[in-house]
Amino acid sequence: MLVNYTCYCMYILGTRTYAIVKSVCSSLVIALYSRAYGKKCGNFSREPLRFLVRGSAKGHALFYYRGMVMTEEQKRLRRVCFTGHRPEKLDISEKEVKNRLKKAIQEAVSNGYTTFISGMARGVDMWAAELVLEERKSNADIKLICASPYEGFEKSWSFAEKYRYNSIMKKADYIKYVCEHYSRQCFQIRNVWMVDHSALVIAAYNGESGGTRNTIRYSNSKKIKICNILEQQDD
Repeated sequence: MLVNYTCYCMYILGTRTYAIVKSVCSSLVIALYSRAYGKKCGNFSREPLRFLVRGSAKGHALFYYRGMVMTEEQKRLRRVCFTGHRPEKLDISEKEVKNRLKKAIQEAVSNGYTTFISGMARGVDMWAAELVLEERKSNADIKLICASPYEGFEKSWSFAEKYRYNSIMKKADYIKYVCEHYSRQCFQIRNVWMVDHSALVIAAYNGESGGTRNTIRYSNSKKIKICNILEQQDD
């Protein structure tokens, strides 16, 4: 069907005109796709668009992904986001949290999830992002989206923390700055954006009040599945 459609377009437009139109449309698709995920996008070869965006009967955008047409809702069903406390709020060691995160990520991948969203805060968010990047080395289908609350989020951190943050951002498949600038609400807005674009939340939640609790409550209100690694027992 696609071959016949292409040949028909070439017949109507002429080979040269068709090539120009296809090039312009392809550039437009990439520009729109970049805008949807933020100011900077990573290497598109990791999630190739096989042809052009096309309109469905319901008006939703359709994307060709590895030969399949995927709606935004279908892509959401393959995504996972993270939420968790800062290091100083955790009752177990960084090593133990990472072990549990790694197990949860690998289980998610085995269940068909391929895209992971990190809010890029210190602690659980960045540990999870680093683990996703490790998993991506052996599985090219895995993607990392860094959903930073605003550009410059890390400016007040220590040199080591800023270096770690920027290293992850450079390796991400996509970067999304959820808000244009800092505000008291920007972190919750970031958390809501992540949940709205995911089908599973991997959490490190110990019951304390704060942004993680708010994210858990919002996830429950949207009936999003939650995997709380702090409820797991030590092996």
